[in-house]
Amino acid sequence: MRKRVYFKNFDKVLFLTPVLIFIIGILSIYSASFKAHEMIQQTLAVKQMLWMGIGILLVFLIARTDYFRLVDWAWPVYLFSLLLLLAVFFVPARLGAHRWISIGGVFNIQPSEIAKLAVILMLARFFSNNRPEFISKARLAQAFLIVAVPFLLILKEPDLGTGLILIPIFLSMLYLWGYSAKKILLMIGLGILAAPLLILFLKDYQRSRILVFLNPSMDPLGAGYTIIQSKIAIGSGGFFGKGLFSGTQNRLQFLPEKHTDFIFGVIGEEGGFVASCTVLFLFWLIIRRGYQIAGQTPERFGSSLACGMTTMIAFQTVINLGMTMGLLPVVGVPLPLVSYGGTSVIVTMICIATLINIKIHRPLF
Repeated sequence: MRKRVYFKNFDKVLFLTPVLIFIIGILSIYSASFKAHEMIQQTLAVKQMLWMGIGILLVFLIARTDYFRLVDWAWPVYLFSLLLLLAVFFVPARLGAHRWISIGGVFNIQPSEIAKLAVILMLARFFSNNRPEFISKARLAQAFLIVAVPFLLILKEPDLGTGLILIPIFLSMLYLWGYSAKKILLMIGLGILAAPLLILFLKDYQRSRILVFLNPSMDPLGAGYTIIQSKIAIGSGGFFGKGLFSGTQNRLQFLPEKHTDFIFGVIGEEGGFVASCTVLFLFWLIIRRGYQIAGQTPERFGSSLACGMTTMIAFQTVINLGMTMGLLPVVGVPLPLVSYGGTSVIVTMICIATLINIKIHRPLF
């Protein structure tokens, strides 16, 4: 009986859609990082496929375990993520930032990616144990503290993009919990008003990114170079694209960070409008299905988990595409399942697995 329920409720669309996105990503990574003299097993694409293999295995393992057991894991995972965020400062900086921890010199983990999952898990536990109409202000402050501690540690790395994603995650879960929409809008308004003060705490390169977002031509060979080249790559792809390995911005090395943060530039140039819209549609399917699961889950813990994880994928996608197309400042956020990076792939697939799990095991009342 359990097997029949498992296979009947296993969301095949939610499983296959990330796989399709990943395939597009693998082709783009292989094109972006192609070197004629490199053995196939040494390519970034093969390494990314190994990470995805682990991610798919996790989907089937996590989907079989009742998600209610995650309540007991909330505190241990949260504390572990904080330890990793602290440990990263004792590791030598790479590219001017403390974001990665090397494991045996073989692979790297990014603690801020794990911290996003930990925050979602802790908030879901908090919201499931408290009701908005009976909670005190002191108790509610604990929810803000759950987000604030990792947020400040991530900003210190510095990793502004990942830190900012914690904000919509928190606000969406707060709204689903039943917190006043007016109060949430007030917080957003105050945040917008206070945003100029944030510039005082930003690094020089972060200030430059904001300024070139407003006017990319002010430094076309410096801070504005990446945005300009990315827009040229996407625009030059036309309707059907130039074809795999045929993108001039990609092959002639004009586009920086083309296998990570600006991978969508490669997709736009080589796959054109058709490939770009396909990627957007596939992400829309995941996000739509995730919010449906959140809305159809009758108990607070599962509903909050689904909401937080879907919001994480949604805003990470929007921010990456926005900065790639010059609609948002460059903040160093990868495109889920597409950009090269093992930790990001694993974390995203854990979110997909949890959404599938919630649909399978949620109560029917």
